[in-house]
Amino acid sequence: MASTIWRMALALGSGAMAAQGFGQAVDHARLVAADRNAGEWMAPGRTYGEQRFSPLSQINADTVSRLGLAWYADLPVDRGVEASPLMIDGILYNIEPWNVTTAYDATTGRQLWRYDPQVDRDKGRLACCDIVTRGLAAWKGKIILATLDGRLIAVNGKTGKPVWSVDTLEPVWPYTITGAPRVFDGKVLIGNAGAEGAARGYVTAYDAETGRKLWRFYTVPGDPAKPQENPILDMAARTWTGEWWKRGGGGTVWDSIVYDPELDLVYLGVGNGGPWPQAYRSPGGGDNLFLSSIVALKADSGDYVWHYQTTPGEQWDYTATQSMILADLSIGGRPRKVLMQAPKNGFFYVLDRATGKLISAKPYVAMNWAKGIDPATGQAIVNPEARYGVVPVMLTPGPGGGHNWNPMAFSPQTGLAYFPVTEMYAAYSLNPDFKQTPGNMSQLGISTTGYELSRKAAADYAAANNKAWLTAWDPVAQQERWRVPYPMRGSGGILATGGNLVFQGTVGGTFAAYRADNGKKLWEMPVQQVPIAAPISYSVKGVQYIAVNAGWGGGLSHSTSAKSLGFPLSKPRLLVFKLGGDATLPALEDAGPSLERPAETGASAEVIAHGEGLYAQHCATCHGERARGGVKDLRRMTPATRAEFYDIVLRGKRRETGMASFGDLLTQADAEAIRAYLIRRTNGDWTEIAGEK
Repeated sequence: MASTIWRMALALGSGAMAAQGFGQAVDHARLVAADRNAGEWMAPGRTYGEQRFSPLSQINADTVSRLGLAWYADLPVDRGVEASPLMIDGILYNIEPWNVTTAYDATTGRQLWRYDPQVDRDKGRLACCDIVTRGLAAWKGKIILATLDGRLIAVNGKTGKPVWSVDTLEPVWPYTITGAPRVFDGKVLIGNAGAEGAARGYVTAYDAETGRKLWRFYTVPGDPAKPQENPILDMAARTWTGEWWKRGGGGTVWDSIVYDPELDLVYLGVGNGGPWPQAYRSPGGGDNLFLSSIVALKADSGDYVWHYQTTPGEQWDYTATQSMILADLSIGGRPRKVLMQAPKNGFFYVLDRATGKLISAKPYVAMNWAKGIDPATGQAIVNPEARYGVVPVMLTPGPGGGHNWNPMAFSPQTGLAYFPVTEMYAAYSLNPDFKQTPGNMSQLGISTTGYELSRKAAADYAAANNKAWLTAWDPVAQQERWRVPYPMRGSGGILATGGNLVFQGTVGGTFAAYRADNGKKLWEMPVQQVPIAAPISYSVKGVQYIAVNAGWGGGLSHSTSAKSLGFPLSKPRLLVFKLGGDATLPALEDAGPSLERPAETGASAEVIAHGEGLYAQHCATCHGERARGGVKDLRRMTPATRAEFYDIVLRGKRRETGMASFGDLLTQADAEAIRAYLIRRTNGDWTEIAGEK
């Protein structure tokens, strides 16, 4: 079957495909034969195997020094930009925060159309990690997007006009969608986010032509007293205790989904538990399947085939939603069809993708939550001390993971996988006053208030000992081949190319190229932003381009403010490069008003303490613990912003920029207490803040 599809694709030829225009020929045959159409980027990871490797080599280790900016497009929303664009038949398709989708002439940057799905701005409050999106899908003349508020929409690739739309979310839990849809053989798959609000995870397949629902697979079992939606969930239910289904359980598939056309399997990367502490979610322990697992399903029916759990009894936010890459490797002297992943928990996994059996797993970063992998069972040996209680326990990796969502790439030329790594420490402890409110995204079950001496000391240690680098990892030998250190975490996803190059946006505000074989930096350009997304490469009329979205934000910005990066940021942009490109970026605008010390409110200690608790419950997820960092550092509010504080918090004055109204959760007195707490925090940190100017 696969060989027949391959011959059909070759017979079409790239000229015939391009003549149809606007993605008309993006079908199963063309996606299977993506390497025969190396100039296109038709899917989130370019190929079904999601290697994020472009065979193009016009831009190479010898010529990259001549790389320059070809064109750019300003993006109007000042939030994180995590998507990789698509390029099909000379048209570049991009998606911005709030899921606004655009089409450009891929050579000139001329905008062809713009589609705004009018996302419910109040859904921004439910997004744990910014109002981001990670990409698009294409199928037979349609561009398919998934919106933050849960719709799957197909638009006409030529006009941007909607073709069909379907609501994918169940109303019970605080779901959002931040991942890119995947399309294969006429089906579109989409998962969702929301485990921080304990939402129950699932993935759904829809007909790519009509939006009709085909099948749904739940990743966490429901009430065991009722029939499960899939028979395998009866087995999964035996790994849970208590009444987890009343809490939801988590396990959302918020990012990585990969399709294998050879085996006709689809692989799901399943997320963390909700709430985080297992003591509250499943008080009797258990593995809690399918949390933090890779699950293989039959593509046609969604029926279970196998699973591999990376983190049993997950309670550290160690998701398995990070990039999954399919490849054929020679291991132990014989060819193996493998799935590779470097999830948050710090192990690099190589699995047999037909059976799910572990081939190998080794740490790619320092870790202490586990002692290793049991060779007999393939299961992680959890350090008993990692099962934290009310006393803080210092663990690594922290909840941001050794490697997070930023896409990994694999080069079949070098045999190496490339991804950003963080050595991250965090103090975990139970919140003894935890009472879950269904749908509240801030109810993690861990301690975020009080800051007793031991916790503050742990937090200070963690901040002082975090490290970050770009790694080149040999998946066969299970060892690092080279690394490029960075001053702090925050660098972007990866593109590898046939020109012996690896491209990455850096936390230093640059876009850089390294030799893929040894890591030597060959080219770097300041871009006034941090390109956290993964780049793509494409060619039109014999000219190779590199494109990347540059916009600081996402979950990382909750703990690291833009100010702490040490340089001013422009508005987010889509940047496109080529050899000899001579476009220039405009001068940066004024970095903003100088800091002003606010007058104290005169609020009592009790009111300020109340405000601290409310801040931790409702605000810390986006604005940082103790109001340090975050999407917006609230210690840095101007007098004008403080004057509008109640309009912003209670009446949604800044809904368009992602700050939803909390008027349904907070009273005027609550808002006054939070404001008083923030002013006290600002004045308490005044010396430090003034020193950052």
